[in-house]
Amino acid sequence: MTETMKQKRLVVLGGGESGVGAAILARQKGMDVFLSDAGTIAPRYVEMLSKYDIPYEQGSHTPELILNADEVVKSPGIPPTAPMIVQLVERNIPIISEIEFAGRYTDAKMVCITGSNGKTTTTLLTYHILKKAGINVGLAGNVGRSLALQVAFEHHDVYVIELSSFQLENMYKFKANIAVLLNITPDHLDRYEYKMQNYVRAKFRIINNLTSKDAIIYWQDDPVITSQLEAISTEAQLFPFSESLEGDDTAAYVNDEGDIVFNTPVESFKMPRADLSLNGLHNLFNSMAAGLSACLINIKKEDIRKALSDFEGVEHRLEPAGTIDGVRWINDSKATNVNSCWYALESMPKSKTTVLILGGKDKGNDYTEIEHLVDEKVKAIVAMGLHNEKIIEFFGDRVKVVDTHSLDDAVAACQSLAQSGDTVLLSPCCASFDLFKSYEDRGRQFKDAVKNLKK
Repeated sequence: MTETMKQKRLVVLGGGESGVGAAILARQKGMDVFLSDAGTIAPRYVEMLSKYDIPYEQGSHTPELILNADEVVKSPGIPPTAPMIVQLVERNIPIISEIEFAGRYTDAKMVCITGSNGKTTTTLLTYHILKKAGINVGLAGNVGRSLALQVAFEHHDVYVIELSSFQLENMYKFKANIAVLLNITPDHLDRYEYKMQNYVRAKFRIINNLTSKDAIIYWQDDPVITSQLEAISTEAQLFPFSESLEGDDTAAYVNDEGDIVFNTPVESFKMPRADLSLNGLHNLFNSMAAGLSACLINIKKEDIRKALSDFEGVEHRLEPAGTIDGVRWINDSKATNVNSCWYALESMPKSKTTVLILGGKDKGNDYTEIEHLVDEKVKAIVAMGLHNEKIIEFFGDRVKVVDTHSLDDAVAACQSLAQSGDTVLLSPCCASFDLFKSYEDRGRQFKDAVKNLKK
């Protein structure tokens, strides 16, 4: 993977975690580096750029300083339709991702995880298993620190990497050793011309370049994944998981006794499903994917069992925010698409005791996926966003919907609707950018608001 470059001009677009990491790695490799961000670069990243004497600009993109690049590393947040990207493409200047760039300079084993939902939990759970087993492992991608920065200054034998479709778009020669496809449901369709197949193709870039020595771990009951695998050819070994045994090839499933069975050529074992630290059907699948990955890295079954039993979960994913006057408040702010909300509602009580908070920046949502769960479990919906018309129109005839345009108003509405024994579930189905900086900001503000109710 090592590549020698002498005074190659590398331009980095985007001054966040991935961009600054890529710029520092490029500087370490002796390249002529320039970083450009159309927005404002956070002070800590400015400090890092200055420390390594990397020239940069913020607040604009200067064409003369960018269009002379030999290659460009693009932040995953910059869409391919951005004017500067269009100009680079017109000039046939190669555009790659930070992961693609960093992968050139490491021979570490790569466990790469993608999916519309569950990526972060599965990534952190896999990392947790490997770390507790004593593996020299790094955490990168959407979670952890920049892969490029770690490659520049550290050595890890294995990296566990969470990859979004945005990151996968500009990966070409990078190769995973274990590629995990959790699920593919409509998400970010505004980025993909509202065409599902464009989104699917982006996700499936994770299996590019796999050989017969590599593995694909995937959910056997996902129709999008299975049909796509049938339509393409791959040399990689397939390890499907499912809630129940579906054939001799099912590598992880729950048997009639309630045990999770893991069955791979490297390691095979059972553990009671009840011993998993994470509850819910979605977390069963996340645990299966993480457990299979660990098996294929030759982690001992005792270590896998223990780590699957003591993992503490992910912030903003079905996270308890408190119980007040008998009402449970749950922070699931990470549910930025409809399928993620489906899993959250699936874990709620079957009686109509859930007050559901929906709303934010719609990404082309189709709410039909959750309508039956809303009918079964939801007593009221509180719409929280600048534009709630779509939610009101879809659900207004099915359940009481309250229209709010701020977090404080939404929490107050929930408090008036919920009674002792009910659950208030923030699982918005939407991105956060209409009212908040990020889904993390939304979740933390929600938790703070719940704390203030106790006072």
